[in-house]
Amino acid sequence: MEQETQSLTEQALALSQQVATGAQNLLLPSRLTQVAVLVGIFVLAWGLTRWLGPKMHEWMRGLEGWPKWRLRTLVVLHRRMQLIFFTVMAWMSVGVMAQLFVFPSRRYILALVATIATAILLAGFATRLIKNRSLQMVVRWGLWIYIVLYYLGFAEAASSFLDAVAIEFGEFRLSLLTVIKALIVTGVLFMLARLVSSQASTRIRDNQDMSPSMRVLTVKAVQIILYGAAFFIGLKAVGFDLTGLAVLSGAIGVGLGFGLQKVVSNLVSGVIILLDKSIKPGDVISLGETFGWINTLGARYTSVVTRDGREYLIPNEDLITGQVVNWSHSNDFVRLDIHFGTSYHDDPHLVRKLAIEAATGCDRVLSTQPAVCHIVGFGDSSVDYVLRFWIRDPTGGLTNIRGNVFLALWDTFQANGISIPFPQREVRLLDEPASPSGQEP
Repeated sequence: MEQETQSLTEQALALSQQVATGAQNLLLPSRLTQVAVLVGIFVLAWGLTRWLGPKMHEWMRGLEGWPKWRLRTLVVLHRRMQLIFFTVMAWMSVGVMAQLFVFPSRRYILALVATIATAILLAGFATRLIKNRSLQMVVRWGLWIYIVLYYLGFAEAASSFLDAVAIEFGEFRLSLLTVIKALIVTGVLFMLARLVSSQASTRIRDNQDMSPSMRVLTVKAVQIILYGAAFFIGLKAVGFDLTGLAVLSGAIGVGLGFGLQKVVSNLVSGVIILLDKSIKPGDVISLGETFGWINTLGARYTSVVTRDGREYLIPNEDLITGQVVNWSHSNDFVRLDIHFGTSYHDDPHLVRKLAIEAATGCDRVLSTQPAVCHIVGFGDSSVDYVLRFWIRDPTGGLTNIRGNVFLALWDTFQANGISIPFPQREVRLLDEPASPSGQEP
């Protein structure tokens, strides 16, 4: 313990001594002019940002019809306007100094600061590709600190100091330097994995030769492979021993078998659904009282959107073990039945003909699939019929098309004198004297 503390102290003293030496070199009389120029450039960049920033913001607010990626690029440039101005003017000052003075020392500080500012600017743009906000901040600040230390010549001393700050458990040693490297390397690899995954996903979704379910399954498989590879490559790149991770994975697998049975069941059910193509995005299904179309197929649940705008998140296991009506599994044709009745005084042959004409006259009813009308019984008050017709767009709703056909039947029957009966009761009052005993005869 004492040796570790002594080594850590020595590393800290070496780093502080190197920083002090660099500060002394920076304050040499020949370089104070360059420092003053940098201060002036910073003030000028700050002033330009305060002047042009609001104008650019108002101009961006008035843009309409631009692609989202262009608008995002403008927002990023607006946020880094001061650093962009500073970097450009710093390189301009380096060019001016190169023309005025032959010796490189006259522009060394300017070139160094301009190089650091450029690297920081590029790192800020690159880390925008990392989707996770927390990981993005860690990678960005890690790169910025490394850039400054590297160009100032403090990278080796800082690495030695961070490596000295470590925790040891037997043969296992975890230093602060290893943790920082792991975060930065993993973040960069995740950024690359996201780029490749995004491009691959776009190409897969545009491939019309694959079924929708296979496209979803392929996209998820590509994402799992790329992100998993990025994670393990990042750990291996910084020196982690993956043997212990394999043992830990086995223990986690046992825990999953006992504690997360439902979660694993839903994950496996989701893969089965994608493989057997029983349900795919865009299908219209009925599950219990839920009727809607498949919006997305997730790893754990399926999103079903109903006609009233509600979105149900149904566990994948319910779609495997329960009875599901898929209205568009093999084809989009759906037959609908409508029951109605007419008076016994009406000609049933005419009623059947008029009902078929009314149904086929509606917009969504298919003319290629003939509508039929049959008598299904003789009721107490009416002759009962069933009208059957076909549609091929169940996503457009079922209740509305039934309502349109009922309305067409009403108009057709009214125009042709067909009556729709309803139960009626007739009450007769008997006007007879009561018996002497007060009881009816």
